[in-house]
Amino acid sequence: MSKKTNYSYVGIAFIILVFGIIFIPKIIDRINQDDITRDESRSEDVSTNSSENKNKSDLAYLEINGKPKKVPEFSFTNQEGRIVTNKDYLGKVYVVEFFFTTCPTICPIMNRNLVEVQNQFKDFENFGVASFSITPDIDTPEVLKNYAQKYGIVNPNWHLMTGDESAIYKLANEGFNLYTAKDTTVEGGFEHSGNFALIDKEGFIRSRKDDYGNPLIFYNGLISEAVGVDEDGIPQEITILKEDIAKLLKE
Repeated sequence: MSKKTNYSYVGIAFIILVFGIIFIPKIIDRINQDDITRDESRSEDVSTNSSENKNKSDLAYLEINGKPKKVPEFSFTNQEGRIVTNKDYLGKVYVVEFFFTTCPTICPIMNRNLVEVQNQFKDFENFGVASFSITPDIDTPEVLKNYAQKYGIVNPNWHLMTGDESAIYKLANEGFNLYTAKDTTVEGGFEHSGNFALIDKEGFIRSRKDDYGNPLIFYNGLISEAVGVDEDGIPQEITILKEDIAKLLKE
């Protein structure tokens, strides 16, 4: 072997040595500081978020003080005499209403509309309805069960609930912002909202946005799809409610 070849090997060895002295400590430093780990984590986060975003619909969250509003805890007795809580609805998309069985005005309309919604999603085990009675002293489990049979309520996740009156009114007015009050001057003796609230699988109140990008918050339950538009020119919202339920079921 010639001296020239030996010099070449020596030169290569020298370059490798210099590279090791300069760069290996930096690589070790980077590993110790978790820079490489953080980079990999970012990649995983992006792919995870991307997957979640693909499943998320365009429905808005109702935000209070910048935070999405979640359904508060509740615990009431349903038409079967069983205790039902907000936790029983986790993993389900559901509609909320406040009503009473002796209501002579808007409740029959609301519940006929909800039965239409129920029938639309009869094949979905993760769809339900939460109906809270505002006359719990009258609406016992037995009364609620008869009411359910009368209206054709068959979804096992549709709970008609009764319980402590003050807790129900607080849930309506503060938990869902669905106005409810006793009023002897109106027919039936009670005044309450004819709107529905829509809840996602995680327990957040959701709705579509208006033309200005603000959440509609509630869905009008007083006009049927068959009627279309009421005498005041207000259009029915049962169709958009069904559309938005379908969106949340896919999330």
